[in-house]
Amino acid sequence: MRTEVITVRTGDSPVVVDITREAERFVASEKDGLLHVFVPHATAGLAIIETGAGSDDDLLTAIDDLLPAEDKWRHRHGSRGHGRDHVLPAWIPPYASLPVIDGRIALGTWQSICLVDPNGDNPDRKVRFSFLAG
Repeated sequence: MRTEVITVRTGDSPVVVDITREAERFVASEKDGLLHVFVPHATAGLAIIETGAGSDDDLLTAIDDLLPAEDKWRHRHGSRGHGRDHVLPAWIPPYASLPVIDGRIALGTWQSICLVDPNGDNPDRKVRFSFLAG
């Protein structure tokens, strides 16, 4: 297995960051296998979605609707509503596994690999790419 960790700057407000290009670069020299993407954080996740057509903002709105950033959460350190950020990975997991065929990630036409980070308390995130040859 080959693995690499990148750092993604997410800033101080909720964000969806497309990391597809970084993942494509990681597998470009490979043949067939499996790409595993993992975010080693308790308050971020990965989503395979369309970006650039409003879906990324819609996802953040859906997170706010489902998990409002209020002071109702028992987990209370950090910024207001930070407890909801710790619940996020139950709905948006911190991992994704994707097939790689001849050095290309087998995504659908409009699919992108996105880091979802609602937590403005941590402006930099790590993402681990691992490739397992087939």
